[in-house]
Amino acid sequence: MTMRVEWKKGLLACAVLMSGTVGLALAQGNPSAMTPGTGAAQAAVSDQVLGLRQCIDLALQNNIQIRQGQLTVQNADLQLRQSQYNLFPLLNFSANQQFSNGRVVDPFTNIAGTQQITQSSYQINSQVTLFNGNSLRNTIRQNDLTLQATQRELQGTQNNVSLTVTQNYLNVLTGREQLTVAQRQLEVTQAQLNRTQRLVDAGSLPEGNLYDLRAQVAQNEVDIVNAQNTLDLAKLGLLQAMNIPGGQTFEVETINVPDPAVTPYPETVQQVYETALSFLPDIQGANLRIKAAATSVEVAKGALYPTVGMSGNLTSFFSSAARNRNIATGQILTQPSLQYYLINPLDNSRVPILQNFPETVPTRFTYANQIQNNFNQSVAVFLRLPIFGNFQGRNRIVSARIQQRNTELQADNIRLQVRQQIEQAYTNLRASANRYTATKTQVTSLEQAFRIAESRFNAGAVNSVDYNISKTNLDRTRASLVQAKYDYVFRTKILDFYQNKPLTF
Repeated sequence: MTMRVEWKKGLLACAVLMSGTVGLALAQGNPSAMTPGTGAAQAAVSDQVLGLRQCIDLALQNNIQIRQGQLTVQNADLQLRQSQYNLFPLLNFSANQQFSNGRVVDPFTNIAGTQQITQSSYQINSQVTLFNGNSLRNTIRQNDLTLQATQRELQGTQNNVSLTVTQNYLNVLTGREQLTVAQRQLEVTQAQLNRTQRLVDAGSLPEGNLYDLRAQVAQNEVDIVNAQNTLDLAKLGLLQAMNIPGGQTFEVETINVPDPAVTPYPETVQQVYETALSFLPDIQGANLRIKAAATSVEVAKGALYPTVGMSGNLTSFFSSAARNRNIATGQILTQPSLQYYLINPLDNSRVPILQNFPETVPTRFTYANQIQNNFNQSVAVFLRLPIFGNFQGRNRIVSARIQQRNTELQADNIRLQVRQQIEQAYTNLRASANRYTATKTQVTSLEQAFRIAESRFNAGAVNSVDYNISKTNLDRTRASLVQAKYDYVFRTKILDFYQNKPLTF
């Protein structure tokens, strides 16, 4: 028999119980660091005996949604670090190499001429934002809250995977218990058939009693086949929950669950719900999303404020036109003019006019000389004031507020789901307690009835049909008791999980 459908809600407590620190640590915000890989790390489990914790660990390693969640956390962490780096100044270096031929302007004399010039220029510039409405710092806060939210959401995904594995693990345990019950039923029927055969051979009972018992043996064998098929399907479901290929033979460790004492749960639904609000990762993640959305509104408001910044530049250049120049020494030379002169009236001879010339010497400007001589530095402070931007800034604020409200509604929905799950778990606990108590009482009564029917059948006082009916009723009720026992115990652990209590048997 398969586990009932209603077991699907809230069985995370089992994962916490058997996996030590897996479920509870995740719920308390202490997930183990896991590095996502590039492919599913599927493992072979053939001929192994797996415990619940081992199954959960394999599922956490192989689950694709968890690996995606880990990548989401890594990306959120990257966004946070980038927003922090945005506080630092920008620094850029640029270089330019230019070749000119023909009529060009000499960069030193500003005189146009025909020549070939090679020029090189270099620039280092830096810029930093001093104030922009606190948008940079609010963005850091928003990204930090988003990172924390993604971490909590990853924990919630890990809890869901643990829940799925736990349910499938319980399906295997239940299927194995049902198979054991079916095998015991066959053993009892076969023993009764052998005894009846001896009595028929001795002439103490009619041969007709054998046919009914043989039919019961055949029915018990069918029950074993059905129970084995159910167990195989449960094992396949567990392998698929761990993302491990099917077709492997393995066993699971038995959880020794003592017969429970049925007592009312000590806390009310409201008390359980209030405790769950304080530590469940899904709720924590939703609350962090609300804070991040509120911070995004402040980020959008920053676009309406002026931006103040500072920039600096370092520049220099080289030109081949300045490699060879005549540089003045500071002294004056007097020389006769070769083009201008005076006429001596006495003999009509030409007398040269003396002219003063600054003394110059040929100088070669090297590459390093020009870079050093042309070095320039500048610092500037700038102000950018938004006056009209097509209402984009104000519309971003409205959009951020809408997103904030949507995030609040999502958080309300998550809290509503948690409350409904707790209410459902509380109701199911009461129902399973009543079912377990009634089934246990029924088993006790049917055991007594079967002992009487077996004694009377052995004495020939009742026929095989009545005997088989009594035995079948007892067998079915025992199987139901096994299921009711697991159902009640684990539903108790569900509410213990929402109470954040130590989960031990």
